[in-house]
Amino acid sequence: MSETALLSEGGIWFLVLYLASLILIGFAGKFASKEESMKDFYLGGQGFGVGVLFLTMYATQYSGNSLIGFAGSAYRNGWFFLVGVTFMIAIVAGYLIYAPKLYPLSKKHGFITVGDYINFRYNSQTLTYIIVAISIFALSNYMLTNLKAIGYIMEYVTGGGIGFTEGIIFMAIVMVVYETLGGMRSVAWTDAIQGVLLFVGVIIIFSVVMIHYGSLEANSTLFLQNNPELFKAVTLSDQITWLSVLILIFFGISVYPQAIQRIYSAKNESSLRHSLSLMVIMPLLTTLPLIIIAIIGSAHFPNLDKAGSEQIILLMLNKLTNIEGMSIVITLFVAAAIAAIMSTVDSAMLAIASLFTQDIYHKRNPNASQKRLTYVGKLFSWFIMTLMVILAINLPSTIWWLIQIKLEILVQIAPAIMLGIHLKSLKSKSILYGVLCGSAVTLLFLLTPLPSKPFGFHAGVIGLLFNFLAIYLHHKFHKRAEHE
Repeated sequence: MSETALLSEGGIWFLVLYLASLILIGFAGKFASKEESMKDFYLGGQGFGVGVLFLTMYATQYSGNSLIGFAGSAYRNGWFFLVGVTFMIAIVAGYLIYAPKLYPLSKKHGFITVGDYINFRYNSQTLTYIIVAISIFALSNYMLTNLKAIGYIMEYVTGGGIGFTEGIIFMAIVMVVYETLGGMRSVAWTDAIQGVLLFVGVIIIFSVVMIHYGSLEANSTLFLQNNPELFKAVTLSDQITWLSVLILIFFGISVYPQAIQRIYSAKNESSLRHSLSLMVIMPLLTTLPLIIIAIIGSAHFPNLDKAGSEQIILLMLNKLTNIEGMSIVITLFVAAAIAAIMSTVDSAMLAIASLFTQDIYHKRNPNASQKRLTYVGKLFSWFIMTLMVILAINLPSTIWWLIQIKLEILVQIAPAIMLGIHLKSLKSKSILYGVLCGSAVTLLFLLTPLPSKPFGFHAGVIGLLFNFLAIYLHHKFHKRAEHE
C-alpha cells in the first residue's frame, strides 16, 4: 500500500462529483419510469437503442477484474497471457450462439430473467430453481470479487486515508441507492458514463505508459535482466490451461444472467445485432492495452506477489507522480477502475434481485401485484448488497481465483440455454441430469482432496464434459424408448 495518496485534492473532488452524478442519474431513472412493473424496472421498458445497449454491455463485461485481475494475471504469465484477448472475444461468440433466437422469444413471451426462459422452454419448476440457484451463486461471487477490488483501489489511491472496509461500504451504498431508485434505466445510463470513462481511461493510460516506460521492444533488455522467464517457450501445460480457461469463459461469461437481461432490454433486433458487432472489436481496444501495460510493468517491478501484481498499473502510475499532468491521468485511471467495478456490481445486484423476485417470490406468491413485486426486489437488493459487503470484507482470496470458482459452477447452465434454443426435441430431464451431473463432478474436484485441475483442465470444464455427456445419453435413450 502506498503511504502517499495517489489522488490529488482535485482528483478527490472529481471522484466525489462523479459519484454524486450517479445518484442524480438514479433519480432521473426513477422519474423516467412509466409504471411500477417488473418489465419497466428490470428491463428499462425494453427500449435501449444501440448507444446505451452497447455501452451497458461493454461496461458490464469489462469489470474491475479487467483492470486488476487480468492485469495481475498478465504480470504473472508474461506474453503468454496475450491469449486473454481471445478470451474476451469468445464471450461475444458465446452470445451469438443463442442471443439472435432468444431475443424474439423474450419479446413475445415477456421474459424478465433467465429463469423465465428456462421455465418456458422446459416447463420444469425443479430445473428452473436449480438454474436460478446456480445463477444467484455465480452473481453473488461476481459481486464479491468486484467489491474486493474496489476496496483495494480505494485504500491504495488514498494512501490508507480511506481503508479497505470503508471504501467497500461507501461505494456499496452509492450503488444500491441509484439502482433501487431507477432500476435498469439508472444502471444502464450510469453504465454509459462508466463505459466511456473506462475506454478513455485505458487509451490514455496506455499512451502514457508507451511514452514514459517504452514499448515491449524498447524494454527487451530489461525483460532479460529482471524477468527472463517472460520469454520461455510455451509448454503443453500452458496450452491446456489456455484451452481450459477459454472453454470456461466461452460457456460461462456469455450466459451471465445480467448479460441475458441486456439482451431482453434491446429496443429491437437491429439494436442488439449492432451492439454485439461493436463488442467484437473492444478486446483489441481494452484488453490488449491492459495486458501490454502489465507485461511492461513486470520488467520495471519484478518479483511482486499475487496481491502486488494485481496493483501493477497503480504502481506504474505512482512512479510517475512527479511528471506534470500525471495527477489527471491517475484520476482517470481511478475513475475508470471504479466505473468498471460499479457497472459490474450494480448489474449483478439487479439480476440477483430480479431472479429472486420473479423466479422464487413470485412463484410462491402468484397473486402479488407488479408494484409489490418491484418493492420486494428493491428490498432484496439492499439485503444482498449488505451480505456481499460483509463477505467481501472478511473473506480472503485472490480475485482471479474467485473468478474461476464462479465460472466453474456457472458453465453448467450453458447447455440448458445454448442447446435448448436450437434443439426443440431436448427434454427437461436430459438438461436436469446434465446440470446435476456436471455440478456434482465439478464440486467433487473442488471440495475434495482430488486435484482441482485433473489433466490440467479446470474442474468446471471436466464437469461440463460430463454435463454434455449426460444430456446426450439421456436424450438418446429417451428417443429410443419413444421409438420402441
